[in-house]
Amino acid sequence: MTTHLQGSLFDQTDQVRVGPLDGIRRTVLGRGAWIDVLPGWLTGADALFAHLAAGVPWRAERRAMYDQVVDVPRLLAFYGAGDPLPHPALDEARAALSARYAGELGEPFTTAGLCHYRDGRDSVAWHGDRIGRGARQDTMVAILSVGAPRDLLLRPVGGGDTVRRPLGHGDLIVMGGSCQRTWEHCVPKTARAVGPRISVQFRPHGVR
Repeated sequence: MTTHLQGSLFDQTDQVRVGPLDGIRRTVLGRGAWIDVLPGWLTGADALFAHLAAGVPWRAERRAMYDQVVDVPRLLAFYGAGDPLPHPALDEARAALSARYAGELGEPFTTAGLCHYRDGRDSVAWHGDRIGRGARQDTMVAILSVGAPRDLLLRPVGGGDTVRRPLGHGDLIVMGGSCQRTWEHCVPKTARAVGPRISVQFRPHGVR
């Protein structure tokens, strides 16, 4: 697979590491939901993107939708609890997030799901991570983005004002509280010329 990434002018290093979480900013969404956002949490994000794009065993999936089977418009990979992650920086990121949110979450982040958005035609539809415990209790999903920025949109279940956050080049967003039950999120398709992006979603056990 060939990927073409326009690198960030602010991240010209091959040293991949996470920074402190002190600068993270919380936005209260309502209905018991909130998001924490920290731009540029990971340095060396372009190097990590190249490593993941080339080294992760990406898979293309097909899913039933209405009366037909369609291609999932992104590539996927999943690492369960205990599976070795594809780069040491992801272990570092997961440990830092587990430590930061131990008091609120009450348990560590254990799994990592990866999505590869190859261009603007790749997307994920409106949804909440409500398979498992996220359907009935508060939880958290932390997303680390590398590669070109793509918009993550959030809206209340049932409709309402949309919140937009562009994420890429080492940005972090954490969706917490009731967010997975009372809000939905998506990465929409775009006709703009955009480069590839990889998102890494850290979740606690039993949340999908």
